Amino acid sequence: MNRRTIGLIAAGALGLAGGGAALADGKTVFETNCVACHGSGVAGAPKMGDAAAWAPRIKAGQAALYESALKGKKGMPAKGGNPAISDADVKAAVDYMVAQSGGKGGGDKAAEKAPEKAAGKPAPKEAAVPAKPAAPEKAAETPKPAPAPAPAPTQVAAAKPAAAPISPAAEVNAFNRLLKPAGKRNLPPTQDGIHDPANDGTQLLQPPMEAFKILPRSPGGNGVNWVQALESNKIAPRYDKADPNAAPVVMDLNIVREVKGSMPDVVYPHKQHTEWLDCSNCHPAIFVPQKGANQISMAAILLGQKCGVCHGKVAFPVSECRLCHSKKKDTITTGAAK
Repeated sequence: MNRRTIGLIAAGALGLAGGGAALADGKTVFETNCVACHGSGVAGAPKMGDAAAWAPRIKAGQAALYESALKGKKGMPAKGGNPAISDADVKAAVDYMVAQSGGKGGGDKAAEKAPEKAAGKPAPKEAAVPAKPAAPEKAAETPKPAPAPAPAPTQVAAAKPAAAPISPAAEVNAFNRLLKPAGKRNLPPTQDGIHDPANDGTQLLQPPMEAFKILPRSPGGNGVNWVQALESNKIAPRYDKADPNAAPVVMDLNIVREVKGSMPDVVYPHKQHTEWLDCSNCHPAIFVPQKGANQISMAAILLGQKCGVCHGKVAFPVSECRLCHSKKKDTITTGAAK
């Protein structure tokens, strides 16, 4: 599908040096890769700051949390669906979320309890001594050094690196794979990272921008409105690689999925998909052809599941909301209904 996790824990149970800077790094990774799910708690992801949701996970130990984040667990893919993140950055994000969700480390808790005991023992003794002016002063003096929690300086230190600029490697839009700056779309074959620039044949391939210049434009994805291109006969997909005369079996059927809130409902048009895709491309591996059998959410799509198998990779990204949310909700007043 979102910073080194123990900035606060660093001075405590794990005893890491430079915890403040690590916590700030974890925050950057979280905001660029993990926030889509852990920021709101969608798809069963524990919401950052929800101590109750994180408590059993923190109790399982930091190693278990790292393992889940790096290799994936249940609905969460490995590294949150972004394999480009380093293991160290993933752990940093985990540490940051733990630190913000009640996981201050056993060392910190023990340090907090120790002063309480140290302060608690003299108190009864002073209470047992006959009332003297010096007794209350000593009782007040004893707790003074103890309550100063060790994490406080770490928190202040952690706030400073947070303002540091994000490293070039942590691209803001890396999560949604086709949401790229215009200058990085449709690069020539020698620069796209797919073809071998050292191969002489790569030099002979037509640059995408040259091939796409006659096609209708789109503000999202790779800048081409493929549906309009198909309808205007600018492109003619070959339905069967062995038979150039084979025609597609087009199904003109719209599936409407109601969504909560004020957002328009989602319309899935079979026509535009079956004009160049076979039913087997989607059924039953991606979508089970049965009413109520497919649980679809934005979180799942962002993680590359359901519609996200194509959209955000080879089809327009989810930033183009209105292309899917295209059916306005029926607004029927009480009087009209009667």
